[in-house]
Amino acid sequence: MKRFLLLSLTLAGTTLSAQDHFSGINTSQRVGIQNVHLNPAELANLRSKYEVHLFSASVGFSNNKIGFSDLSGDDNLEDLIFRGTDPVDLRFDAELIGPSFAFRYKKWGFGFTTKANAKLDLIDVDVNIGDAISNSDVLLGTTTISNNFNQRLSGTTWGEIGLSAARNIYDSEKHELNLGATIKLLFPGSYANFGADRFTGTIYNDIGTSYLADAQANLNIAYSGNLGENFTDFSDYSSSLFGKLNGFAADLGANYQWKGTESAKYLLNAGLSIRNIGAMTFKDANNASTNYVLNIPPPTIGDPGLDLSQFDDTESLEEVEQILLNSGYLNRTDAETKDFKVKLPTTLSLYADVKVIAGFYVTLFTKQKLNKDEANDQIASQNVFSVTPRYSWNNFEIWSNWSSNEVAGVAGGVGLRAYGFYVGSGSVITALASDAKQGDFYIGYSFGLR
Repeated sequence: MKRFLLLSLTLAGTTLSAQDHFSGINTSQRVGIQNVHLNPAELANLRSKYEVHLFSASVGFSNNKIGFSDLSGDDNLEDLIFRGTDPVDLRFDAELIGPSFAFRYKKWGFGFTTKANAKLDLIDVDVNIGDAISNSDVLLGTTTISNNFNQRLSGTTWGEIGLSAARNIYDSEKHELNLGATIKLLFPGSYANFGADRFTGTIYNDIGTSYLADAQANLNIAYSGNLGENFTDFSDYSSSLFGKLNGFAADLGANYQWKGTESAKYLLNAGLSIRNIGAMTFKDANNASTNYVLNIPPPTIGDPGLDLSQFDDTESLEEVEQILLNSGYLNRTDAETKDFKVKLPTTLSLYADVKVIAGFYVTLFTKQKLNKDEANDQIASQNVFSVTPRYSWNNFEIWSNWSSNEVAGVAGGVGLRAYGFYVGSGSVITALASDAKQGDFYIGYSFGLR
């Protein structure tokens, strides 16, 4: 368990990364695959008859504890992440969009897309528990814990193939309305989840060793694929992005344009989409998903409680589970499930790109999650709001994205598009100028054919 925490902290310290992927380019006036991932109805607005997407990658990191200025100090990451009293929220998120293709035919637009996803989340982790596990040999004093929420450590990888279609259903001299949908074929790769719901207990130190006693919690331990065997090696995330077809999801969208002149393209481009409606089933030889009740009595002379130093060298949830079972404090509440279903992070997105003056536009965007992150079978997401002023020409765009997400707060960055090449970050400005707690970077290339 300690190594799982350390992996999360290492990602925090070594990755420039936000949670709204491809911020800025996904509302570009050069409509391409990024716009389609945001809203499938944008397929009807393709500028080229054919659109070829070669590659794009985005990595994102946000947390509520560590700022960029902390990384240059002498304090170790474990001490920084578990300081204060607020629970730890830490999210690492990566998307890789592979070869994709789209085209227009009369009032229709069609698309074929490929994408791989990797996520690692610490959600509402109690700082006292995290500090006790990371520093089990140096903890001093006694700490009482009482939580009424579900703490989660979760990792997920999966791949997607999307089949999209959009149609223009109304088109006049000044107004246009499009509807679109994407059906996703899901390929679950690996999964790991440790959930501790309504955790109460006491942590104390006895002759250099930390113990947990007088504790109760409802636990869920689930794992599949590489992340079940080892969650301390990041290569296990990258090597298991695509599994076998075992799930389906859908994106639905609508798009409205108030048309401008030929040079202005539009005065307003607005859209609404609901994304990731669906779930996938994990199946693997080492699969397991089990619910338990943890019950540790108050300490006695013969039974001081659960020795937390046992988790120092664990590398898998199987090891964590076995240690807890061997302790005698863990009891199953239902049978072990070999195949289990995990829900995608369903979100509602709204955006409006408004012309201010010739060549200058401002985009307002919000993404709101529709499911709760604390459910053990739920892939987590974040609520985001952003404002993006941009200068746009036919072959060039430059923008500055300013966002606020529920975990890390405010971030600001810049991006650039030259023909079909784009690069950007939604947080580089605040990362360099202030003590920002999030970062991101993305890059990609696509081209259109008439």
